[in-house]
Amino acid sequence: MDIKQIQELIKFVSRSGVNEVAIEQENFKITIKTNQAPTVVHATVPQAPLIQAAAPVATAPTAPVAATPAVPAAEDTSKYITIKSPMIGTFYRSSSPDKPMFVNVGDEVSTGKVVCIIEAMKLFNEIESEVSGRIVKILVENASPVEYDQPLFLVEPI
Repeated sequence: MDIKQIQELIKFVSRSGVNEVAIEQENFKITIKTNQAPTVVHATVPQAPLIQAAAPVATAPTAPVAATPAVPAAEDTSKYITIKSPMIGTFYRSSSPDKPMFVNVGDEVSTGKVVCIIEAMKLFNEIESEVSGRIVKILVENASPVEYDQPLFLVEPI
């Protein structure tokens, strides 16, 4: 790697919000760290990722722990209809921070009413309810990432 490539890598790291990047090649190793939130990205020779992959895997168990409380709720919610995410993206409960939430617990929704926005690739997609009923529970925190088919809301049919 030449100095220009290193400078571009540093600019990339500062713009991307990544906390640390480590690159290893045959006779070259570089690690770039920032003071941002702890996020680690490793780009290494094929032998090294096996060792370094342990760090991201260590953080993965926190996601199932968060999902564990939803399991008992799912058993109690058999009479409710679930509104699920139609795409991967970032979940927002309102169109902007200064605007009111689209729906809150206890609100009645009808088919076609916008219940949230999911941002995907810089596009803001309004998600409409496919059912009529009353919002019983909001399953996702505002401004958090969501997966395809992830439950967003529980609705009690009317």
